[in-house]
Amino acid sequence: MIIPIFIPHEGCPNDCAFCNQRTISGKEAAPCREEVREIIRTHLAQNGGKAQQIAFFGGSFTGIEKTQRKMYLETAYEYIERGNVESIRLSTRPDYIDDEIIEELLHYKVQNVELGAQSMDEEVLHMAKRGHSARDVERAAQIITKSGITLGLQMMTGLPCDSHEKCLYTAKRFKELGARETRIYPTVVLRGTRLAKMYESGAYCAQSVEDAVTISAKLYRFFNDNAIKILRIGLPDSSELRENFVAGAYHPSLGEMVISRDIRNMIEEYAYGKDAVNLRVNPRFISKLNGNKRCNIRYFEEKGITLNVTVDDSVSTMEVF
Repeated sequence: MIIPIFIPHEGCPNDCAFCNQRTISGKEAAPCREEVREIIRTHLAQNGGKAQQIAFFGGSFTGIEKTQRKMYLETAYEYIERGNVESIRLSTRPDYIDDEIIEELLHYKVQNVELGAQSMDEEVLHMAKRGHSARDVERAAQIITKSGITLGLQMMTGLPCDSHEKCLYTAKRFKELGARETRIYPTVVLRGTRLAKMYESGAYCAQSVEDAVTISAKLYRFFNDNAIKILRIGLPDSSELRENFVAGAYHPSLGEMVISRDIRNMIEEYAYGKDAVNLRVNPRFISKLNGNKRCNIRYFEEKGITLNVTVDDSVSTMEVF
């Protein structure tokens, strides 16, 4: 179990075109020390007093003023010393990582650092007003992997000037940089952002859910094939997100839709030149095979391909035979 602590927009003076951390996290202000303790105590009480990690999400953790940053780390570390929690995870910007910061993080048992890279294409980064370059991502990744901390690289799809080719290039660079984890966030246009103004003026064409699912399924397969753990696909659903949604690739079941598309792609490869495919499927995997509103079943029916499905508890997910 991971105990999430959201620190919206703290430590980040940059104003990225897509960003509205308060809407994404549902939090208006950063928690104080006692609020952090209360969050941790509540989660521990619900889970037998144990957790794998305390995770600081939102904003750019290593850009927070040093005294406040140390307060958060010390507070989390209390529970590591007591044996309740194993380690700390945090997210930050690539340009807020250096050797001194890493030394501090290692002292407090930080095990995972996720960088909001978003893209490895310079044009996309520039249009998104990220305020850092692909070279900054490369430099930070090198420092993190050298320290022994597990590197996570987060990416977005559908930003201004982005393309499927650029997304796949970003994924390949993540692998080369030593990422062991990733998050895939198709772009969602939120009220109050620069991207919303670009969309409303016609300067930006928002990514559709279908387009996001198509490219994310390719990314999903690439990351899985290269042992890069996918922590999340799409923003978590919330009332704040729904209320501030303007356009873009938002769907509460986006992650499941991507997995279902990946399954469809794999079956289609096996089905090439055939009119039927035999499948053994774990009962818990049936919904993913069927797809959202049985879209996968309809897809193969329209192609004249019959799926002969055998439900089998002994299969971990799905097998073709």
